[in-house]
Amino acid sequence: MSVLTVCLNPALDREFYINDFSIDKLHRLTPEMSEMTPGGKAVNVAVDLSYYGINSVVMGFIGGYVGNVVLSELRKKSELITTNFVHIEAETRENIAIIDEKNHALTEINSSGPWVPLEDLQHFIKRYELIAANAEVIVISGSVPLGIPNSVYGELTKIAQKLGKKVFWEARDPIIMESTKISVPYILKPDMRNKKVLLGKELVSQKDYIEAGKELVSMGVKMAVISYEIEYDIIVTSDGVWIISPTVEVEHSHLLGTGDTYMAAMVYKFLKGESLLEMAKFGYAAALAKTKYKAKETPPFKDIEEAFEHFKIERVE
Repeated sequence: MSVLTVCLNPALDREFYINDFSIDKLHRLTPEMSEMTPGGKAVNVAVDLSYYGINSVVMGFIGGYVGNVVLSELRKKSELITTNFVHIEAETRENIAIIDEKNHALTEINSSGPWVPLEDLQHFIKRYELIAANAEVIVISGSVPLGIPNSVYGELTKIAQKLGKKVFWEARDPIIMESTKISVPYILKPDMRNKKVLLGKELVSQKDYIEAGKELVSMGVKMAVISYEIEYDIIVTSDGVWIISPTVEVEHSHLLGTGDTYMAAMVYKFLKGESLLEMAKFGYAAALAKTKYKAKETPPFKDIEEAFEHFKIERVE
């Protein structure tokens, strides 16, 4: 096994492709206008990694009829993906994404997920300790289900670091705030789709984003990758600050899953021994290449190579 991806709150993702989508209106769908896929950020990372020939084990909590569908759909994706979920009584969540290419809009409706009892969390941690020992790198990304404390990322990272493992996070700020009190990851990509808040501070100006990245690095994070104004990324390491920006128009309705593609691409380059900045550049190229597709589709290497010609990177500090 190369990668352990921790998806504490997996989902059954349903994508609907509806041009001129509006509320308070009946929309009729034909079969080609909808898709059902296994979801949750770390699940998406594992799927992307499998397209690049990387083995992974996906862990988390799963339950009920929906959970069985997620497992079934995930196993169809690739033989390179192994699942090791803790089964719970409650039903796994479902998420909805509405892609409106005509209006360049993406609407996401994500469920909070099931309640996970303390004994199931304890069972998961024991299993995690065994599997983490054999991983080359660990990705922890996505939301946490009800009953699981926001500090869980920190606890899992502390265990991984004792085993000498590098850990990548993508998470919302409440998780980052609580988990960094315990331990910090090697790479941190905040999930800022809902609120432009990091470390409890609202981010407005470019300077705000840069200062937040610097604060993360001062805490021990080796590289912070922070989305700025949707299309831009601010990269902060102990060696400096860079801004990556596209030189082509980005289709906003195709942004579904781009953050996960970015993370998978960085992990891929990490396993190849590349530098932090090269990891970030390849991640951005992969995410940009993914926007050619409306569905949650992993971009092939040729598209990623082409995408390198469609963005620029500028050192600002």
